[in-house]
Amino acid sequence: MPTIALIVLIIVLTIVATLVVVLVIANLTSGEKKIEHKIERLYASDDPQFVRSMGLLLGPPVIGGNRFEVLVNGDEIFPSMLEGIRSARKTITFETFIYWSGAIGEDFAQALSEKARAGVSVHVLLDWVGSSKMDKRYLRMLRDAGAEVILYHKPHWTGLGRMNDRTHRKLLVIDGRIGFTGGVGIAEEWTGRAQDEKHWRDTHFRVEGPAVGQMQAVFMDNWIKTTGNVLHGPRYFPDIEDAGDGCAHMFSSSPSGGSDDMQLMYLMAITAATSSIHLSSAYFVPDKLTINAIVEAARRGVRVRIITPGKRIDTHTVREASRACWGDLLAAGVEIFEYQPTMFHCKLIVVDEYLVSVGSTNFDSRSFKLNDEANLNIYDRDFARQQTAIFDDDVTHAKRITLDDWRRRPLFEKLLERVVALLDSQL
Repeated sequence: MPTIALIVLIIVLTIVATLVVVLVIANLTSGEKKIEHKIERLYASDDPQFVRSMGLLLGPPVIGGNRFEVLVNGDEIFPSMLEGIRSARKTITFETFIYWSGAIGEDFAQALSEKARAGVSVHVLLDWVGSSKMDKRYLRMLRDAGAEVILYHKPHWTGLGRMNDRTHRKLLVIDGRIGFTGGVGIAEEWTGRAQDEKHWRDTHFRVEGPAVGQMQAVFMDNWIKTTGNVLHGPRYFPDIEDAGDGCAHMFSSSPSGGSDDMQLMYLMAITAATSSIHLSSAYFVPDKLTINAIVEAARRGVRVRIITPGKRIDTHTVREASRACWGDLLAAGVEIFEYQPTMFHCKLIVVDEYLVSVGSTNFDSRSFKLNDEANLNIYDRDFARQQTAIFDDDVTHAKRITLDDWRRRPLFEKLLERVVALLDSQL
């Protein structure tokens, strides 16, 4: 007969094991219904219904009056962002995933602290995981200056089921009037001009006009979730005059509210494409539904070009998982290129030289289902042609992978891809 103590121990262990299983399931799934069926092609990208549908299905309406500036690599990106911070008179809201130690991290901490001491309301939201390499001295510097700094989903017993939900958004808004978004994190890897493997290739965007109000609203989404405090009024949401003639909207996704919005956007854009799709993707691990949408586009005559990182990548597991799914794409005529000089961290799609979508979203299940993401969609032909020219330049630094190349990859690589593919939902 087992003793009472042994029975109690078995019960306790059973409860603990059950809780562990529940927490793992809660952290590895979004808990929402996913898109399961292909989107029917009902109109092309030049049909007014395309913009109408994108605005209504993704949430914020498409609004005009905006001006956009593309910033290529750290030598252009960081000076512009720091200039924006130093120009602030009333408010700064800043949300990012990566914030690590180093000279550029010091520069941002100093600039934000100086504005906070000058009376500007500074609000900083950092992902707890992404900022784990950050010098804690920066946090003290910011808080001592009066800035409000929050770590997103820092471990706590009340939020154990949200540990795998990270904010991957990259937003900086100055006085509610100037916004920045794109792919960069605050780390030395993003400095420079992609001149060597220690300095990454990336793109960011500076925005003026009414769309900045939508960018501010996306920041407020997570700020309210983490602090319970609503920042509003003209200091954060001023009446913004037109700054240009570009049309755009900023939208977001998260496991707690519309986790499929990013994949929906990509699927709608790919389905509406008529002539070209240019995709720059740091982490390209599409699911079967998205692969089929790209294949169908290629088969109806759309030229599809994709740039991903080559061997110089920060996460080799992702590269193996990505290469495992290229067969059907290459067989359909999709052109795939691996960037050679350094890590390729861009997150951008250009469709029919009309739609440009840029932001924090990677082309993988983690971004589509698990992370908090934010993208800016720009509908502007001149601006899209500019991004295509930048894409063309990136192609000159990349190696094209043919179907024969893909089929001839080493047996060990093929076996490794099969193993890594089991992790696709978390990549």
